[in-house]
Amino acid sequence: MQFIKPDIDIDFIGKRKFGFAISLLLIAVSFASLIAHGGPRYGIDFAGGALIQVKFDQAVEIPSIKAGLTEADIPGAGVQTFGQSQDREYLIRVEHEKDSRSDMAGVLTTALNAATGTKTEIRRVEFVGPQVGQELQEKALMAMFFALLFITIYISGRFELKWLLSGVVAVTLMAAVYFLSLFNVSIVFLIVGALIVSLILFWFLELKYAMGAIVALIHDVTITVGMFSLFNKEFTLPIIAALLTIIGYSLNDTIIVFDRIRENMRKLHRQPMAAIINQSINETLGRTILTSLTTLFVVVALFLLGGGIIHDFAFALIVGVLIGTYSSIFVASAILLLWQSRKRRV
Repeated sequence: MQFIKPDIDIDFIGKRKFGFAISLLLIAVSFASLIAHGGPRYGIDFAGGALIQVKFDQAVEIPSIKAGLTEADIPGAGVQTFGQSQDREYLIRVEHEKDSRSDMAGVLTTALNAATGTKTEIRRVEFVGPQVGQELQEKALMAMFFALLFITIYISGRFELKWLLSGVVAVTLMAAVYFLSLFNVSIVFLIVGALIVSLILFWFLELKYAMGAIVALIHDVTITVGMFSLFNKEFTLPIIAALLTIIGYSLNDTIIVFDRIRENMRKLHRQPMAAIINQSINETLGRTILTSLTTLFVVVALFLLGGGIIHDFAFALIVGVLIGTYSSIFVASAILLLWQSRKRRV
């Protein structure tokens, strides 16, 4: 059985303006949500504080839990359900370091027992100091930034044989970011600035495949982070792992398409670049869709059945797989055509 017919001919490149419009809309929504929420909603991994998971023998109401927290001298803590309603489990988030006390579990158990009228079980307690949270934020951003730059070396070396040139650019940018970070310059601004400089250098140094791949990856990560902000989900260390996984998955899809474009440029060199790219996307479409569908089956199962702890991780992967598949077709390949058009004008 053939899922995609071998002679399929969808004009993806002809619809690239529509694709760009969708991307711009999603990115605009992502930035608007991030601005409205004052940035991502950081979990205790990055914000510091305490996270307590509690389980009750009988059904209780959140106001009763908050009353118990007030009695335990923990006012203003966030309370949310965890897992299914029949599990009777809740997450309590304490954001201030002064509330991260060693005796919190005992005090909290006594207060909640009295306030709810049922037995309380403390399932887990996690403490993270604000300084540690800040360091984790910086290391997470640096990890994604270094991953992107190492990818540029690989893409430029594999598709354009410019190992040395891309390596010098990447190492210089990494060294500059690391050096400036020692002077307490904001890591966020450093990395955003370095990525912008990277794209400018790729454009003028004609590292077109690296530029297409990096633009697509930045596109995927931005929209995934935006969706987390839009749905008010927490940004934690497992989500960083999910973003790095998305980068790898999206890059794999992009490389498959790029590889076919490179092959067809040799065989069909008399044809226009738009026709070559379009044919290459159609030839790899079956593999792209089947790979994405089988991956989605797994992550959707994790999302629905994996429980509360892995829920947000699976959500990030669902968004990332969908956006990554889309970007390898409509974003990365279209960047190659944009570069070709620029070359003709020059």
